[in-house]
Amino acid sequence: MSQSQPPTLVADIGGTHARFAWLDDGKLRDVSRVLCADFPRLEDAAGAYLKDTGFRAERAAIAVATTLTGGRVSMTNHVWAFEPEAVRSELGLTELRIINDFTALALAVPELAEHERIAVGGGTAAGGAPIALLGPGTGLGASALVPAAGHWVPLHSEGGHVTCPATSAEEEAVLTVLRARYGHVSAERVLSGPGLVNLHQALAQVRDEPIAALEPIQITAAARAKTDPLCVDVLDLFFGILGTVAGNLVLTLGARGGLYLGGGILPSLRDELLRSAFRQRFASHGRLHAYLTAVPCYLIIAKHPALRGAARAFDYPPEAIGLRAAAPHFVR
Repeated sequence: MSQSQPPTLVADIGGTHARFAWLDDGKLRDVSRVLCADFPRLEDAAGAYLKDTGFRAERAAIAVATTLTGGRVSMTNHVWAFEPEAVRSELGLTELRIINDFTALALAVPELAEHERIAVGGGTAAGGAPIALLGPGTGLGASALVPAAGHWVPLHSEGGHVTCPATSAEEEAVLTVLRARYGHVSAERVLSGPGLVNLHQALAQVRDEPIAALEPIQITAAARAKTDPLCVDVLDLFFGILGTVAGNLVLTLGARGGLYLGGGILPSLRDELLRSAFRQRFASHGRLHAYLTAVPCYLIIAKHPALRGAARAFDYPPEAIGLRAAAPHFVR
């Protein structure tokens, strides 16, 4: 273990999987991925990792896929809920940082090498401009990096919960079906793993076709193999709406520094993404078409980017980008 930093545990907690690693001289070691459903609590999953690796952590930075508003943390797409101080105490940590998972992903973006991203369309990043992030997984994450005084400031955003847009009669019909089910239909209701299921069921209903009970991986597999026309159209809908939402995010942030796509779904669908209407829909915003055409989009294909970003949480002042719990005797 490097003497330049205390023994540090990092984690990336999504709605389906939890990833853990420890930092050794700035490098991730012993990366492990587990199913969240296999553990009743975050503390149990982290404790099992520490026991299995024999690693004794002094501090930890944990990225969590949920809203952080202070106090108790409850995950949006999983049953885990916890008090940061209780986690810190049970794991025997001196200091614990809790940040949003897409804040962590944003922190990793400036360190990405060229081979860790794939361009989706053209465009050139404007220097000194904000950078946007968006990514579907179990939910839909969103974040941004804003330049300030020579460094990047990450934004904690809940942009995945904006109202889902429709740009065609069929998309509007699909959203009408989903509004009858959910009331408000956020972008996350369609741009996520569960969202693929929602799109599949709603499009079948709109077309008066039988509604099959398919899992997200079955929908994407059938779409990629072109064995089910409905699944092909569902994936087309998914990429189209994703493009519109991504364009909206870039316009809102003025993110001429580029859009980065992350999350658990897109890396396995990179070829389909590149062939899809995503980029056309991204730029299709009327009078701002030229503005968005100039903005580059990238698919992140790096290994464990959110863990890498979580490792940078300690580069920021306490509580500047999330929640903090520290032992009473600890003085920074």
